[in-house]
Amino acid sequence: MNLPNKISLIRIFLIPIMIFFYLADFVPYGKIVALAVFVLASCTDFIDGMIARKYNLVTDLGKFLDPIADKLLMMSALLLVVCDFVIYPPYGVIIAIIIIGRELIISAFRQVAASKNFVMSADKWGKIKTIFQDIALAMLIFLALIFQYNLFSEQFVNAFQIVSYCFIGAATLLTIISGINYIVKNSKVLKEDKGE
Repeated sequence: MNLPNKISLIRIFLIPIMIFFYLADFVPYGKIVALAVFVLASCTDFIDGMIARKYNLVTDLGKFLDPIADKLLMMSALLLVVCDFVIYPPYGVIIAIIIIGRELIISAFRQVAASKNFVMSADKWGKIKTIFQDIALAMLIFLALIFQYNLFSEQFVNAFQIVSYCFIGAATLLTIISGINYIVKNSKVLKEDKGE
């Protein structure tokens, strides 16, 4: 197994560690550990892809592991903060449905494309979306820590909460835009073959 694939596997193994420390209220400031693990895992997302492309180490296993690791990490962090009511209900649930729904739709789209030997490459909107999601989720995990231990002044908490909500709002909007763009750009995948 090459290095990029090992990094993707490490990212997958980091997910249950993040979940444990986020939920383990008996561990003092466990959410700080969860935040650190999330940031580390998010960074590996960019590292494995960069190494694979630079050293021509792209493999079928990597094409499978990398998106699985990315989606598991993002969905796990998102569901943690939504279930913890870090985002006011029902907005957290709505955001989760949009983001997870988009990922499921694009995954199905990719499956159809693969069955027709059609390559669907990532675009800039998807990359920007990922960056905003990672920043927003890191901020929301930190916000959960602030709420749990009543850290900082009320003014700081209010300001940080607003900025966090702006980032997750932007990430959700970019999720919609990138999803639509992805489908429109590759709409020929859904066209029936003339021979059928």
